[in-house]
Amino acid sequence: MTRSPSSARGGHGWQLILADLALILFLLTLSALPAAEAKNGRRLAHWEAREKEALGALEPDIAPAQALFRPVPGGPSLGAWLAAQTPDPRATLTIFSTHREGAEAAAWAQAEALAAEARASGTRVRTIITIGAEADLYASLAYDAVVADNAVRRSTS
Repeated sequence: MTRSPSSARGGHGWQLILADLALILFLLTLSALPAAEAKNGRRLAHWEAREKEALGALEPDIAPAQALFRPVPGGPSLGAWLAAQTPDPRATLTIFSTHREGAEAAAWAQAEALAAEARASGTRVRTIITIGAEADLYASLAYDAVVADNAVRRSTS
């Protein structure tokens, strides 16, 4: 029994055709983006973000949390909790405080108390306070500060 050239491929012709069609669809979609910008008369969001980044107007990213602290009755204080963490010059403690309508002063006072305790331990602090449905207070320790390579090497040695 002899095989024809098309059967030598093992019957994968439909997969190649599907891959070609997917590539064509991708290229058509990609080429439609400038046309959509021209039609709407405005740039798409990613272009605006790039312009802001070039001007330095973007806020710094908050890195994913390496550790979370939530003040609970009978739990450790923030200072004790920070002392138990591995010291790192890249570490920044972000305090998140959410408050209900009309409870702004209490949220500020709680967040400032935590921030003062963190600063006393030598940790870099950032505070974010927002309005929400429920009052909440917690802190996130992340390694998002930019430091010189020598400082990182000294702290890990």
